[in-house]
Amino acid sequence: MVGCGLWHRGTHGDGAGRRRPRPGSRRGYVRGFLANARARIGDARATFRAGDAQSLPLPDRHFDAVVSGLALNFVPDPSRAVAEFARVGKSGGVAAAYVWDYAEGMAMMRHFWDAATALDPAAADLDQGRRFPLCRPEPLRGLWTDAGMEKVTGQAIEIPTAFADFDDYWTPFLGGQGAAPAYAMSLTEDHRRALRDMLRVRLPSGTDGSIRLTARAWAVRGMVAR
Repeated sequence: MVGCGLWHRGTHGDGAGRRRPRPGSRRGYVRGFLANARARIGDARATFRAGDAQSLPLPDRHFDAVVSGLALNFVPDPSRAVAEFARVGKSGGVAAAYVWDYAEGMAMMRHFWDAATALDPAAADLDQGRRFPLCRPEPLRGLWTDAGMEKVTGQAIEIPTAFADFDDYWTPFLGGQGAAPAYAMSLTEDHRRALRDMLRVRLPSGTDGSIRLTARAWAVRGMVAR
């Protein structure tokens, strides 16, 4: 797995950051992410290490499967990273990735940025849907094809993201980690309150106050050339 964040990838992650370590540097964040992954994955066969996805510290033709989870769009040069997936994958092995559909399918974030830009048009520059054009089926398949992968396919993965009430939705944006929370916490109290109130009105809610949204990721996979 190339890409390690605050959660084991099998658990729910909503893109806004419900918990965060308290390091004093980027290196501290990496240590925090790795420690969390090690704590959550107890299988002795699993190991975790820090590295650069564009230059993996791993041998050639070594792995049956290489998977990047919710990380590829953050790599400065995704094409270099995918070339590395092909390098370390065994001939005939699988290389795959999945990324959030920020532009349309990540409803939690889509509602946030649509409200934010309605109040502050300059916020559009921070919208991940605009910043990460990679997070669409065609660019993803293109990366795999350009890296020489064979039998390249893609598909959507959609999961429910349910919130008990508005506070359950809103609180993660006050954590300060990630583009949306950082933007929210950069606002004046009055502006942040206006954003909160607009979201409260716009979000679909049930009679019990719950908010039921969906989150879509785009996945791509291919076979390492023989």
